[in-house]
Amino acid sequence: MELEARFGVSGLVKLNWNEDLFGLLPGVGEAVVGELAHVSRYPEQAYNSFRALVGKWAGADPAMVVPAHGIQALVLATALVFLEPGDKVVLPAPTYGLYRQACTAAGAEVVFVRTRGYRLDLGAMIRAAHGAKLVFVCDPNNPTGDALLPSEWQQFLSDLPDGCLAVVDEAYADYMTRDQRPDRVADVAAGRPVIVLRTFSKLFGLAGLRLGYGLVHPSLVPCFDAVQEPFNVNRPALAAGRACLAAPDAVEARRLEVVAARDRFARALTGIGIPSWPSQANFVLAEPGGEDLSWYEGLVRRGFLVRAGSEFGLPGHLRITVGPSELMNRVAGAMMAVREELMAAGTAGEG
Repeated sequence: MELEARFGVSGLVKLNWNEDLFGLLPGVGEAVVGELAHVSRYPEQAYNSFRALVGKWAGADPAMVVPAHGIQALVLATALVFLEPGDKVVLPAPTYGLYRQACTAAGAEVVFVRTRGYRLDLGAMIRAAHGAKLVFVCDPNNPTGDALLPSEWQQFLSDLPDGCLAVVDEAYADYMTRDQRPDRVADVAAGRPVIVLRTFSKLFGLAGLRLGYGLVHPSLVPCFDAVQEPFNVNRPALAAGRACLAAPDAVEARRLEVVAARDRFARALTGIGIPSWPSQANFVLAEPGGEDLSWYEGLVRRGFLVRAGSEFGLPGHLRITVGPSELMNRVAGAMMAVREELMAAGTAGEG
């Protein structure tokens, strides 16, 4: 790895892409290996068994499920389905960068609405959405980890201007309990102007297999089918997804494990004088202050790769993926060491 050579380290731990660091869920590895004997054949084009399991998991009609190879594919498909050159799209800032790329590639005019602190400014987004075709909502938002309350979402949806569709990325929603989350499945089923994008890359730990799904009104499914390539999800990914959804108790145990490790890490940061914003995702947005690139480099030298907040327009911040508690104890120790190093050099800044 280039960074390992540059900084003279080996075994760099990647905490920069919010991948799962807890290992495969039970039965997933076996399901993938078992499917390898069948990879000479295309997957079932209708994906009926996968759609049925997703529907059961999400509480949705299987006819609403649009399988895809990850949320990235769904974002691009959404742009292809709904956007024409000159259309207006509203995005919060900061948020996941692919929304802008996909909409710009479709020829849309992108309007950014800054967050208020670390929270989506829903009122400003509604005002900007007049005349817009799409408004993207990442909930919980990346890179802040902040989540909307169900009441906030319902008010936002009721205020959404006619002709504007809310595209909601719920990549990190699986880390929350069902009662904490807005019931957007009901919104989609009722024909409200909402589509939902979800992934198996985070809590389910299948980032390398590329698997996700959209929840859209059944009337829109043919539109997505028209812009996605045939057989767009590979057989091992489908097998892994089915194995995950067939073990809900294991999924819940993993969720609790991640949440506990995340909250312990946030408390450890507070203990060394580094504040962080409360997160509902599998990462923590910390604010050590000072030059975030100095913090980034200091952590790389100690074997940890994180995301510098300046990449998101949040200077003085770091976004840190959460792994098992033993690992996060080491990360907290490394941050303490970097803080002492930067304080000695007079560049630590204020948290």
